[in-house]
Amino acid sequence: MKHLLDMTPAGLADELAAMGQPAYRARQVLEWVWRKGVTDFDRMSNLPNALRAALAERLSVLAGRVVGRADADDGVVKLLIEWPDGERVECATIPDGARRTACVSTQAGCAMGCAFCASGLGGLGRDLTAGEIVEQLFHLRAAGGERATNVVLMGTGEPLANYDASVAAVRAVVDPERLGISPRRVTVSTVGLPGPIRRLAGEGLPITLAISLHAPSDTLRRRLIPAAKTATIAQVLAAAADFYASRKREVTLEYVLLGGVNDTLACANELAQAARKQRCNVNLIRFNPVAGVGFRPPAESDVRAFRDRLRDAGVNVHIRASRGAGADAACGQLRHSRGSPADGKAHG
Repeated sequence: MKHLLDMTPAGLADELAAMGQPAYRARQVLEWVWRKGVTDFDRMSNLPNALRAALAERLSVLAGRVVGRADADDGVVKLLIEWPDGERVECATIPDGARRTACVSTQAGCAMGCAFCASGLGGLGRDLTAGEIVEQLFHLRAAGGERATNVVLMGTGEPLANYDASVAAVRAVVDPERLGISPRRVTVSTVGLPGPIRRLAGEGLPITLAISLHAPSDTLRRRLIPAAKTATIAQVLAAAADFYASRKREVTLEYVLLGGVNDTLACANELAQAARKQRCNVNLIRFNPVAGVGFRPPAESDVRAFRDRLRDAGVNVHIRASRGAGADAACGQLRHSRGSPADGKAHG
């Protein structure tokens, strides 16, 4: 069965044409699914009954199912989605006033191996298709009743290691005929792969790029992020500068503060030297405890001191508010705690 969310508008039109349907039927289905969020063909009331039945036999709108949910007191909702092959991914909605940010995964598991992250504890299961990436937005809308205003590819997996599917998903999100979210409200987060970053710069998408830096020196960064062995910080930031030049959109440098590891004033001084050379924002993120990884959150006084040192150096820096307490907040935690085929735990 084909996944409708993997289809472009032209691809959907071709599918309906192959069924002997006039072009306007594809436009009707497109409206029902992408604009109204209707995933059941039986509810598409302006389609003939015979066509609804035929579509249900040929196409699926939702390939996965929700097998877990965690709700936090601050309104954050995290879902665990299982695909037909048993792989599982997480996605979340983070409300902030009228803003609804949907955080979606691009891979089942992750091969980057970041030492402090739950996402890669079971390794990489497989890449998601573009339709599976976008489908998470439909499940989140059903769970909360509201469309996302902002989308971040910042859940489980490395988007630029699943490049074609991630870019196709972004195009579906920003396409006026589909979800129609402004590209300026879409962020792609990467551990920092220079080649794919430059390739992304050529896609004509005025989106935001976020780079998970997490250390100011190559020695420390390679200890925390094994995948960083393929590129130095200087090479990553050079690619980020090229991305900025193509879009005039400031890059965000993400920096998870790990108590006693990368939260010292010496680290802040090194980071400031690198950040001042970029058109960038720095997001400081308090580490969310993850069982079994051997790191601890930073002291609040160290977080403020780190921020202040960057500000004093002229860096545009913010401390990201900690959200989702009680909802397995860190990426990969819900998937890991509920079990997945990749980590060998029983489902349940």
